[in-house]
Amino acid sequence: MCLFITFACKSDPLGIIQRQTITGSVISYLGVLLGFVTTGLMLPHLFTEAENGVIKVLVANAALFGQLGTIGFTGVISRMFTYFRDKKSNHHGFMRLTILVSLAGSLLTAVVFYLLSDWLISGSNEADNFMLSEFILMVIPMIFANVFFQAFDNFYKVLFNAVKGSLYREVYQRVFTLMLIIGYFYSEMSFYLFIVLYIAGYALPTLMLLVSLYRDGELKFASDSGFIKPSLQKEMINVSLFNVVIGFSNIAILNIDSLMINKMVGLDDTGIYGITYFFGTLVVIPSRILMKISSTFIAESWKTGNLEQIKDIYYRTSINQFVIGLLIFIGLWGNLHNIYHLLPESYAAGGWVIVLIALTNLLEMLGGASAVIISVSPRYKVLSYMMVMLFVLIVCTNLILIPIWGITGAALASLVSYAVYVLVRFLYLYRMHHFQPFSSGHIKVVAIGLVAFGAQYFMPEFDNFIIDIIVRSLIMVVIFSALSYGLKVSEEVTKGGDWLLYKAGIRKQ
Repeated sequence: MCLFITFACKSDPLGIIQRQTITGSVISYLGVLLGFVTTGLMLPHLFTEAENGVIKVLVANAALFGQLGTIGFTGVISRMFTYFRDKKSNHHGFMRLTILVSLAGSLLTAVVFYLLSDWLISGSNEADNFMLSEFILMVIPMIFANVFFQAFDNFYKVLFNAVKGSLYREVYQRVFTLMLIIGYFYSEMSFYLFIVLYIAGYALPTLMLLVSLYRDGELKFASDSGFIKPSLQKEMINVSLFNVVIGFSNIAILNIDSLMINKMVGLDDTGIYGITYFFGTLVVIPSRILMKISSTFIAESWKTGNLEQIKDIYYRTSINQFVIGLLIFIGLWGNLHNIYHLLPESYAAGGWVIVLIALTNLLEMLGGASAVIISVSPRYKVLSYMMVMLFVLIVCTNLILIPIWGITGAALASLVSYAVYVLVRFLYLYRMHHFQPFSSGHIKVVAIGLVAFGAQYFMPEFDNFIIDIIVRSLIMVVIFSALSYGLKVSEEVTKGGDWLLYKAGIRKQ
């Protein structure tokens, strides 16, 4: 499956993207499996909706304030490390600067969060407010963990290792969480102690990255202040300010719906939304590592003026993400009735949340690397305006739709807002650079998706929902994959199909 989301190794940079995309995809899918067991199966059955709401609110606040605590310096790492790169001089003290900025940002944001904490827990009823008040200050250590994780993870990314942070967060942290949940089930552990240990697990990837940097000889505290000239310092400040807006808007967009649901509806609905939202995010999993490593090479392409490589990456990320994203989307929608069997009855209220969030993520994947291309381009500041626009759209549409349709309204708000956002990105790149990622292959993929979805739609349901999932999914995968290969929707799908046929002994190399 991961072969379908990679693109051909036409040059060494693209080869690195391909190798790390495959490795990262394996890690991501392993993380998804672990997340499915914990978030999809265990949490909704072991904890009440309100308790799951507490977990969601804590994580959402940690993500929101943790992003703010980076002070935009993660953007400096991604965009400007190329000017510092020099192993012999310890990258001119870049690690020391990274740690100092991260520490200052964490302290500042922790103070801001503490001052706002009473307002943040004020929800729709007193019982929820009292329950949250017991845990809300635990967000502070999560903020520190989040800020330093982002700093260290981005540092590894610019060292052309985009998978290490994903391994620690997607796999190791989730293994820890799984073990913690099992321990909770088989012991008399209180929910309070569970949350304390959950936060320890939240910080685990950060500590592991710290140890890894030390072992790799990158955790150096030597300074080289004379290297940063006034012009470079000015550019770093500008990039930081830009990324404060971009980063905060991006994380706020992903978490503001949960916080607004808590304040407008309550913890129970927040818990239901958080669990069902997870299923909708399965669509976007393949794109995460691809976008992560692609950003480094797109930045290099802008620097060298290699617009053809940017066009190539834009097209390939769009078509191949759309192929795998649409397959997962129809798989989720076709098995929606089976997902209900996996969750407690109360979570059926989030059925349309799954579909709408999955469709939202599919639109984002269809847009390919457009956001990355803009963010590392000479006119990178334009993306900040787009992100602010998206944030305002989401807040406004949530304010309108949550009172009408509750958690379904929140999911619909995301879909409408993202549709506008992706369209604006496309129009901007087309107008400014004549970049556009679409081809006849996209139309073929839509038609193939309709055929594959239609094939399972008319089949009868099996009494055993596990068998129904297997048979229904297998029908969609076989039809979708065969038609995608036969119609040659993209070069990567064709090469992936050839490789599979060769391994199966059906086709000669």
